[in-house]
Amino acid sequence: MRRVAITGMGVVAAIGHDVEAFTNALRAGQGGLAPAEGLDQVPKGIAVVGQVRGFDAEARLGRDRLPMLDPFSQFGLAAADEAIAMAGLDFRADPALGTRTACIIGTGGAGIATLQDGFVRLFRDGKSRVNPFTVPRYMGNAACSHVTMAHGITGPSFAVTSACATANHAIGLGFHMVRGGGADCAVVGGTDALVNFGNLKAWEALRVVARDTCRPFAKDRTGMVVGEGAGVFVLEPWEAARARGATILAEMIGFGMGADAGDIVMPSVEGAARALRACLDDAGLDADGVDHINAHGTATTANDVTEARAIQAVFGDRAGTIPVTSTKSFTGHALGAAGGLELVAAIQTVREGYIAPTLNVTEVDPECPLDVVTGAGREGPVGTALSNSFAFGGLNAVLAIRRAE
Repeated sequence: MRRVAITGMGVVAAIGHDVEAFTNALRAGQGGLAPAEGLDQVPKGIAVVGQVRGFDAEARLGRDRLPMLDPFSQFGLAAADEAIAMAGLDFRADPALGTRTACIIGTGGAGIATLQDGFVRLFRDGKSRVNPFTVPRYMGNAACSHVTMAHGITGPSFAVTSACATANHAIGLGFHMVRGGGADCAVVGGTDALVNFGNLKAWEALRVVARDTCRPFAKDRTGMVVGEGAGVFVLEPWEAARARGATILAEMIGFGMGADAGDIVMPSVEGAARALRACLDDAGLDADGVDHINAHGTATTANDVTEARAIQAVFGDRAGTIPVTSTKSFTGHALGAAGGLELVAAIQTVREGYIAPTLNVTEVDPECPLDVVTGAGREGPVGTALSNSFAFGGLNAVLAIRRAE
């Protein structure tokens, strides 16, 4: 069992199109939630979204590739490019490493924008044809495949989908492969581009979307905010990273997952607690060994209370003293990409000793008796952090990281 280093990360989100901009926004307390732009229609019940605005896909990816790339693939490929460059790896120059590298890029909604455009042409505009690239653009493995093609990754590669836990599942699977020797490197993460009329209308119909903005764990929260983006990481054996002089951003030390086997949309305290305990066991941590939790924190009535109770069930008396934050208050809920965005925030927390606040919260719900970081961010050393993702369908995934030392 090998130690696993995180040597690269890349991000595209409503608060920044790269790690530097993303981190600066967290530091400045600048959220990215605003009314949707550039859509023909916006559902009446959608006040704000975590939209990726001003993303220059041509500048980041080149004009020639764009016809084949749905926005979810654009975001995923841009984040992967940044992560691989940060790690200082060149798989084409080292084909043997490329063959021993896994690529696991998950998505919750895949190419829904491409499908929507095709359906509009067929059913509204009366056209008889759709874009000939519709299938390769919308398929769920498109982002993963484009990352492998762009970088010469020829090892085990695939996509996963588990709604809001997608990115954490992809990252955790890559972690287990590297730790156990199934791969010598892994490029992993999640991506989604779901700020479009059809998807927003679907979320509106569920009656879980905020009337105003995202207030995780707040007494006056009114629901979630739909976001989008991508978060991608490079994982490799600790000793190999050290040997080549790579900068190690953090150490990945644990991954836990499980299923509620209960309700398709209502979360379970027991299911979330099982995933938390599985992660702690995998990481060799006890309740006293966790310094910070980046919560799933969707700001829905059911999720926040359920997550708080799961944390209490696992951590007991410590539950009210572990600093908790939800970066969805900055980015919105990026669905299949959410865990990727949140792991970037968690990594920066253990690196810099700064926990970003949960925005928009003036009073924490008494039913969520956690140490929710509100108002200003919090400075201080953070040695270990958990990142929670609890998905529709009852599929839960928790990651654990440690400061690189």
